[in-house]
Amino acid sequence: MLRIAVTGAGGRMGKNLLAAVAANEKTALGAAIVIPDSSLKGVDAGELAGLDKTGVIVDTSLADQLANFDVLIDFTNPTATMHNLKLCKAANKAIIIGTTGFNAEQKQQIEQAAKHIPIVFSANFSVGINLCFKLLDLAASVLGDEVDIEVMETHHRNKVDAPSGTALKMGEVVAEALGRNLKEVAVFGREGQTGIRARETIGFATVRAGGVVGDHTVLFAGEGERIEITHKASSRMIYANGAVRAALWLQDHKQGLYDMQDVLGLR
Repeated sequence: MLRIAVTGAGGRMGKNLLAAVAANEKTALGAAIVIPDSSLKGVDAGELAGLDKTGVIVDTSLADQLANFDVLIDFTNPTATMHNLKLCKAANKAIIIGTTGFNAEQKQQIEQAAKHIPIVFSANFSVGINLCFKLLDLAASVLGDEVDIEVMETHHRNKVDAPSGTALKMGEVVAEALGRNLKEVAVFGREGQTGIRARETIGFATVRAGGVVGDHTVLFAGEGERIEITHKASSRMIYANGAVRAALWLQDHKQGLYDMQDVLGLR
């Protein structure tokens, strides 16, 4: 039985992760971590997720729980994740990272840590989204430079980073397939007299509204036809179930940096 720790357990995603771990017959909850000074400290993790009691008591210190889990699932924020990554590296614990919004230096630190421990780091743990990544690579390779490409995404009003990590990953997949550098061709906003659209650019449009879990569309628009590859999420459980699937896959792998394409055999 794989013992999984969930950090950020008091949030919406955290509660879904607790439920996903409890629902999988091959996993057991080892620890549930919330932010320091949280009023949830001392609560049974099962009750926190709206389930039966698990006997696992919510704590505020991951360091105090290192002996109680095999792999950590972290969908929090870059600062918290980097702290937890250091603890996992020192204790030789595997980690699943679903946090987005990392800067270049933080990403490099994740790569360095992967030389010592197994890590699955992915912008999105949905099986459907990762299938879309594969389809985007195929579409971009076939359509080439004959189309204009736009990435459009919508998330709930509380999401703090934009564009989403998934939208950026979609842009990276397309750019790589076309031999472009996304940093050089990405356009993140248009206003005023922008001039004629340059064919090599990849545009991004971001919407933040209501309680939308996550909608992503990549538009390939040519003369006379257009192709749209769309994924719409209606429940955070798709990400939670994907993360648990990644944790089970990771237990059979040594140190290294992996993503959901590896987990699903789509590489």
